[in-house]
Amino acid sequence: MPFPDIDPVIFQIGPFALRWYALAYLAGLLLGIYYMTWLAKRYALNFDKETLDDFLTWAVFGVILGGRLGYVLFYKPDFYFYNPGEILQVWKGGMSFHGGILGVTAAMYLFARKRGLPFLELTDLVSVAAPIGLFFGRIANFINGELFGRVTDVSWGVIFPMGGPLPRHPSQLYESLFEGLVLFLVLLFLFRFKGLRGRPGFMTGTFLIGYALARMGVEFFREPDAYLGFLFAGATMGQLLSMPMLALGGFLVYVSFRPDDKTVKKT
Repeated sequence: MPFPDIDPVIFQIGPFALRWYALAYLAGLLLGIYYMTWLAKRYALNFDKETLDDFLTWAVFGVILGGRLGYVLFYKPDFYFYNPGEILQVWKGGMSFHGGILGVTAAMYLFARKRGLPFLELTDLVSVAAPIGLFFGRIANFINGELFGRVTDVSWGVIFPMGGPLPRHPSQLYESLFEGLVLFLVLLFLFRFKGLRGRPGFMTGTFLIGYALARMGVEFFREPDAYLGFLFAGATMGQLLSMPMLALGGFLVYVSFRPDDKTVKKT
């Protein structure tokens, strides 16, 4: 299949250009906050609209700063060490999801501490909405023709402009499906049960497990970054960075089912 001719720039007025990638971030953040507000009202959670609207600013800084610094440190540390001026040039591309999640986690911790909110309850609510941003972000990756998959002979293989003459897996769409839509539906289904959403850390752990498994699986179809290639034991950087997420997710799910001190005393 030929790559669809979609201009990464939606429109441009003078030096200002609105790109699909920026729109994806904007849609993910705004729809995510709207969804969190709806869930908080639907299930009578301890978060009002004003609080979640205020958190949006913190989330924006967490995603952008964490995503950019994660890319700099995890993927191209040598390049940016010798070209520090390039670090701030985000419009040239280069964001890391794993860095972004670290940035958002820091933002959630600081916000929860400042407002006196339960940290894990906030992370649970954010985790349920996070796949929305992942869905749109991976669609934008596809439109940009970046982060494409490995060479394949499947009938839906796509010839990407930057990927040479051979068809490749549209791995961005695989990630959009599994990291985005499927994970969103799984978390929505689980969140409906009071016995699960009432366990602080459970939804966060489930999100981390779900994302890690989806990312590690799709990495088998995704072309490794040219400047990194295959790393330890043939794994990619995306797989290696997802392993700690998988372990942390399992730990949070385990801890969420442990009886607290009050329950132990009653029994």
